[in-house]
Amino acid sequence: MEREDGPSSSLPDSETSPLSRDRSPSVSSTSSVGHTSLRQRVAQLLTCVEDISSDEEIQDEMARTLDQAFLLWGKRLKEKCLQFRLHVMTWNVASASPPTNVNDLLLLDSEPLSIDMYVIGLQEVKSGIINYLSELAFEDPWSKLFMNVLSPLGYIKETSIRMQGLLLLVFVKRRHVPFISCIYTNYTRTGLGGYWGNKGGVAICFRLYGYAICLLNCHLPAHLSNIDQRLSDFDKILEMQNFEKQDIPNILDHDLLLWFGDLNFRIEDYGLCFIQESINNEEYSILWRKDQLNMIKKTDSLLQQFQEGPLLFQPTYKFDVNSENYDSSEKRRKPAWTDRILWRMKRELLNNPGDSGKCDRFFSLILKNYESHMKYKISDHKPVTATFELELKSLLLSPPVTLIPAGQWITPYDLMVSYNQSPDFISSPWDWIGLHKVVIRHVKDYVNYAWVKDNLVSSRDGCHQVYINASGFPEEGGEFLLSYYSNNLQAVVGLSEPFQIPKNAMTPDDWREKKGDPLMY
Repeated sequence: MEREDGPSSSLPDSETSPLSRDRSPSVSSTSSVGHTSLRQRVAQLLTCVEDISSDEEIQDEMARTLDQAFLLWGKRLKEKCLQFRLHVMTWNVASASPPTNVNDLLLLDSEPLSIDMYVIGLQEVKSGIINYLSELAFEDPWSKLFMNVLSPLGYIKETSIRMQGLLLLVFVKRRHVPFISCIYTNYTRTGLGGYWGNKGGVAICFRLYGYAICLLNCHLPAHLSNIDQRLSDFDKILEMQNFEKQDIPNILDHDLLLWFGDLNFRIEDYGLCFIQESINNEEYSILWRKDQLNMIKKTDSLLQQFQEGPLLFQPTYKFDVNSENYDSSEKRRKPAWTDRILWRMKRELLNNPGDSGKCDRFFSLILKNYESHMKYKISDHKPVTATFELELKSLLLSPPVTLIPAGQWITPYDLMVSYNQSPDFISSPWDWIGLHKVVIRHVKDYVNYAWVKDNLVSSRDGCHQVYINASGFPEEGGEFLLSYYSNNLQAVVGLSEPFQIPKNAMTPDDWREKKGDPLMY
């Protein structure tokens, strides 16, 4: 990938207007005005500022008025925006088995259920041949752990991708699932010249309320001297990520790109004793200056487009396993911030963050927390998390499909369900409707399903009816919900509200007795 010049610092010329320097009656008017008039007022205000440059009392009054205008603008904007909390974790687990408790990593003790989406990126997950064969039939232990913790809390594993030791998982609150679409995964091997997947990157891209998001979990080459190889591998990973199905020509064309993982950047120049002394005194800013990633960003126009929070935590590598002590082996590797989380927003969103009356797109991101977690000792790396607050103006007014949970038995073993779809939704012969227990581990964790085209009963006035074979329903009944999976969008685009299926809801004898008077629930 060619490294182009970074964003220009020049700004467009302000709109000018031949306004008089005298205060116009329109300045104090409270009548309704359009965008052009407002721009003229702002231009006039700039002229007025020049006239009152020496009058502090008037300056203070104007500042207060402007503050009120900004507060009003912010309030109106927030009323139209969706608040969305995103939590990202990266951890090189060094082939270790999962810990018994990950609540701290997921903020479940400090901020329970405050997160809308979890993004979990792991490196060096155990990936021997026996593990690989086992995981073809069963979930890997790490995915299983996070599903066991998050599913009962109302989170669903939306998608995942695995390339040898690299694993990327996305969990989302159930209410957001229908607004996530166009899910695609990709991977790039860079180990052994591109033939081995011990190093490289795995990516997941999707649309969140209409905005293009890409998640990139990387494991770059190790060792202090390999900085050029790290940059070369990163360029290759970006070049090899193909998103043609999403009509996105380049990975950098996503509205938001989150880049994280064991990036393996080290601390230059300083010796081991100086680094350890600086860490003991919490003088991290001294070490920032010689952090390779921070140093290269000063001259690399591509990396300058990525932002990162301040490194207010101690270096996360290399520790003795089961301790908080840095490497005491014969190699005595120098500590470093190898585990990082960065992000890049599309230039159009940065340069035009939102004229909510003119622009339909508004997307902003604020980093709320960036920290390591020292209590986890199973690896020679410490996990790192970042919590973001997103504000966005949804480009989707409603889910593409609305499922109606109430159904009726049309045979002893067939349950009929109904759904409506938005006018612009394009269905596929490969779409299906699933019946799930209310605690869903992942989107294909269904009790039973039906192909929409094959099982269609009727279609009239935008309302469609499909039957699902109920022979596999649990006899104990319980709480369930329905999902609609779109093959075109590669995602679940509709979820019903939970509903109850009674114990032994319908037997053949029951159906014969009630034939002509279907059982409703």
